[in-house]
Amino acid sequence: MASINHKTVWITGASSGIGEATAYELSKKGCSLLLSARSHEALEKVKSKCQNPETVKVLPLDLMQYEQMHSKVKEAFDAFASIDILINNAGISQRSLIIDTDFEVYKKLMEVNYLGTVALTKAVLPYFIKQGQGHFVTVTSLMGKFGSPVRSGYCGSKHALHGFFDVLRMEHEKDHIKVSLIAPGFVRTNIAKNALIGDGKLRGREDSDNANGMRATDFAKKMVKAIEKGKFEVYMGGREVLGIYLKRFFPKLLHRVVVKRSAKNQNASKN
Repeated sequence: MASINHKTVWITGASSGIGEATAYELSKKGCSLLLSARSHEALEKVKSKCQNPETVKVLPLDLMQYEQMHSKVKEAFDAFASIDILINNAGISQRSLIIDTDFEVYKKLMEVNYLGTVALTKAVLPYFIKQGQGHFVTVTSLMGKFGSPVRSGYCGSKHALHGFFDVLRMEHEKDHIKVSLIAPGFVRTNIAKNALIGDGKLRGREDSDNANGMRATDFAKKMVKAIEKGKFEVYMGGREVLGIYLKRFFPKLLHRVVVKRSAKNQNASKN
């Protein structure tokens, strides 16, 4: 197992949730950090709370601005000379039925969650090849392995990430480049509150599943261990992780379980 201590790590979506918790965990391990998200002010707050803020830099980044990726990556590597790990964590979720969802919402989900992540990864890839090593860590979701009602676009974008990064691993293993896919279940973040609804507006309220899920700090610790072990793919959460195995061996049973649970949650939210 390769220690992550004192590595240089770039984290997207670092202003809150899993990204923020991961920044604090890695700072404790003496890592040099580059934190990215859209809000410069929010990133500075996270930096100030890190154990070693003097080794932390911020680089505002919007995944929808593909044309800026090469210049942003150049800034990143100019700031640290080399970067050992890129943690692709930024993304948005969705909570709306297919029939009620505007096509523009699907476009935004794919642009942010999939195309933005791919654009950043492709811009970083030549640098990793040149320096002879690198590690792409992409935070996807259990929804990247099986589906759930009111998350159609989110599921689609996360499934796409699994396909792309599996191939990236195959093509560039020869270049000593690692790829890890980290699939969380329910984690206590604002992902459901900030999810898009059918007309593209923010949902504005939390899910009970997320509110009762794994703490972001606990998730960050588990993810760091998976990175150190060089895991190909890891599933993290509570009972929802069983969905991975039901999908593989008993897909009809998973269908019934998920539909029933979704209906129960929707009824509860109306009361």
